[in-house]
Amino acid sequence: MADSLSTRGRSLDVGAVGIEREGLPPFDAGPIDLRRWFATDRVALPLEIEIGSGKGTFLVQQAALTPQVNYIGIEYARAFWRYAADRCRRHGLDNVRLVHTEADLFLRNYVSDACLRCVHIYFPDPWPKKRHHKRRLIQTPFLHTLARVLEPAGDVRIATDHTGYFEWMLEHVAAVDDLFEQFPFDTPRAAGEGELVGTNFERKYRREGRPFSAMVLRKRGQ
Repeated sequence: MADSLSTRGRSLDVGAVGIEREGLPPFDAGPIDLRRWFATDRVALPLEIEIGSGKGTFLVQQAALTPQVNYIGIEYARAFWRYAADRCRRHGLDNVRLVHTEADLFLRNYVSDACLRCVHIYFPDPWPKKRHHKRRLIQTPFLHTLARVLEPAGDVRIATDHTGYFEWMLEHVAAVDDLFEQFPFDTPRAAGEGELVGTNFERKYRREGRPFSAMVLRKRGQ
C-alpha cells in the first residue's frame, strides 16, 4: 500500500543503520550471523524482525522502549527504507538495523534456524485483486519459513486492515496447525492509547474508519 513520504528538503543519511541489498552476500553463501550486525556487547541479546517497516514508526518507538532487544527492519521500497534508516540513526538507536530487500528472499536465504524471538508483520499489502493473491506474503510456504527461523515458542505478530486478507491468513494458518498455536493479539509497548500497534498505516486507516484484525502465532515446541 502506498503512503506519502516527504523529507521537507532534508538529505537522508542511513549511516550504520541502513544495509543495502547489494551489500548482502550471494544466496549460496548461506545464512548470515545477523547478531554480528550489532555491537559486541549486544551480540547475546534477543533478535526480532519487522517485515515492512515503512517509515520506521514502530521501530523508532519500540526500540527506544526496549533497548535490551535487537531489531532488524526489512523494507522493499527504497525511499521508505532510506527514510526509516535515517530516522532510526537520528534517534541514536544502536539496536536497530534496516535492510533494503525483499522479506521472503531474506528469510529463506540469510536467516539461520531458530534465531529470532519474534517476527512483526503489520499491515502487509493485501493484494486485493484475486489475480494478485499469489503475491500475498502470508501463505503456507512462508509460514513454514517463519517456523524455521523462530526460536521454540517464538511469536509471529500480525495485524491488517483487510478482512479478506485476514480470512486468507486464517486458512493458511489452519494448514500449518502443527507448527503454530494461535493467540489473541496483545498491543506492543510502542502502541499509544487506543492503538493496536501505532504505525503510520494504522493511524491513517483509523481516520478512515477501517476495521482491524490481528493475531499472534506462537511456534509450537519447547
